[in-house]
Amino acid sequence: MDFALNEEQRAVYNMARSFSDDNIAPHAIKWDETGHFPVDVIKQAAQLGMAGIYVKEDVGGSALSRLDATLIFEALAYGCPSIGSFISIHNMCSWMIDQFGNEQQRQKWLPKLTSMELICSYCLTEPGSGSDAAALTTKGEFEGNGWKLNGAKTFISGGNTSDLYLTMARTGGDGSKGVSAILVENPSQGLSFGANEKKMGWRAQPTSLVQFDDCKVPADHLIGEEGKGFSYAMAGLDGGRLNIAASALGAAQCALDKSLDYMKERKAFGKSISEFQALQFRIADMETELAAARVLLRQAAWKVDTSASDKTKYCAMAKRFVTDIAFNVANQALQLHGGYGYLSDYGVEKIVRDLRVHQILEGTNEIMRVIIARQMFSES
Repeated sequence: MDFALNEEQRAVYNMARSFSDDNIAPHAIKWDETGHFPVDVIKQAAQLGMAGIYVKEDVGGSALSRLDATLIFEALAYGCPSIGSFISIHNMCSWMIDQFGNEQQRQKWLPKLTSMELICSYCLTEPGSGSDAAALTTKGEFEGNGWKLNGAKTFISGGNTSDLYLTMARTGGDGSKGVSAILVENPSQGLSFGANEKKMGWRAQPTSLVQFDDCKVPADHLIGEEGKGFSYAMAGLDGGRLNIAASALGAAQCALDKSLDYMKERKAFGKSISEFQALQFRIADMETELAAARVLLRQAAWKVDTSASDKTKYCAMAKRFVTDIAFNVANQALQLHGGYGYLSDYGVEKIVRDLRVHQILEGTNEIMRVIIARQMFSES
């Protein structure tokens, strides 16, 4: 078993990190303050192959592994987890179309998605169904020569900004087997959006309600088979959870690195605070926890790459563990900065705000525990 990254993987990480250092990190605090969504920057990321990371090459994808993807999102989030995570969501949608769409759909949509000529959002969560996603009520009815959608999706990253919305709608009976995946273009008749949500973190990307009122969608926008949408959505979330965890990891590493620099410069009681053993113990624990989180994350990515039978459990384990650890590390980093950590200038309080949502989205960490426990009992 080799824990070292190979030369190609190191090159992938360095490419993404260089892009983040040059194009994201210098602007992250300003984007957060103003709520600016840098579409131009994420489209530059697409030019480097980061909009179709694990999409097949024949439609413009990079055809990289899930482990490669975790390296990319860790690197991007070192500059800003809000921007890195948005690119992750777009990648999840692109992969679902590549994996489950027919050849005509792949050739029609994916070249534009992998170049980010079009940007796609993922629409699963509803005002009345979050963790209980299979209880979604957005209705899809086949009428005439297409679909008619009615309902609403909430907390949608890219709401009122993205060009496409990969939407889970109920086209059949109750439960998960009645859900289908339908691709909705913006604009479409009957498609509208709520106001941009005012959020604790992730302020550099728009989030809104997506409303469908007799929304007309062509028949050929059904992705894959009718009634299979929920299984497609869950498959997408396996990879999405890895990416969200990787983003949390990258941002937490940034917070730790900021703390090391600050501790070497800050003087108290006649010496650098880096010389206080109590604080040395704290950063040693932070480093250890991030290293452990990184190993679990990469193991989970390997499980997905090898289609291991327990890949979903490991994705849930990684998402739960890494995001909890990352938030705690970021919070400790703020504490190490003292009052300066509470100021926006140092960028640490932004990381704390941004990482809080990583414990909630792509399935709350409580739901991750449910997934883990269920699979444990099914295996016993």
